[in-house]
Amino acid sequence: MKTAPLAWVALTAVLLGGCSAYRWEQPAPNSDRSAPVNQDMTRTKRGNPPFYEVFGVRYQVMNSSDGYRQRGVASWYGKKFHGRQTSNGERYDMYRMTAAHKTLPLPTNVKVTNLDNGRSVIVRVNDRGPFVKGRIIDMSYAAAQALDMTQAGTARVEVVALDTSYTGAIAAVSATQPAAGKSAETAARAPADPVMTDLPAQPRMYVQVGAFGEVTNARNLAEQLSGSGVNQVNVLHPASG
Repeated sequence: MKTAPLAWVALTAVLLGGCSAYRWEQPAPNSDRSAPVNQDMTRTKRGNPPFYEVFGVRYQVMNSSDGYRQRGVASWYGKKFHGRQTSNGERYDMYRMTAAHKTLPLPTNVKVTNLDNGRSVIVRVNDRGPFVKGRIIDMSYAAAQALDMTQAGTARVEVVALDTSYTGAIAAVSATQPAAGKSAETAARAPADPVMTDLPAQPRMYVQVGAFGEVTNARNLAEQLSGSGVNQVNVLHPASG
């Protein structure tokens, strides 16, 4: 089969067989979503040097997040880093509401608002990055989904640091809720589990990148594509008949 280059598609599907109708096989998250997000806001020894250097650029870590507010471009990171240690020694879980920032103290709770659709999330910054020019924050997969930015890959956002005494939920916040601060503390109280915002169904185009008789081979290719940064790779089964 002749396939279109992956770069041309927003969503890539790995297919089993040659029929035209399919049923989804959703990947199962390999994290314990019932585990609470770490709410200890004590500044960690790891990840908070006075300064550090990456790719020849020196970054100075802020002494305090008080009053921090910035607009810029957000990106997100997912499966490739899932389970790895973050800069402050925690484990990155792509299904939790966390983020990476170059200079904020670790950890810091911030409210991130997608300026294009008004969606907001409150996340725990526990990692460093993104080290790409023009980007100010890297969201976890869960946070990026709540902001509706996973397919685009980036979004224009506003990042506001919450007071260090904030003990509310690390979760999605509706677009109509108050701005960050004490008012957000009351508005965002919810269970500590990530709250994923359901997104409306949108038309999508699928491109077949392989056809296999064995499901294991299809899953292996899906893993390789995901590990290479190709988002939303799915294994599909032929419908019976």
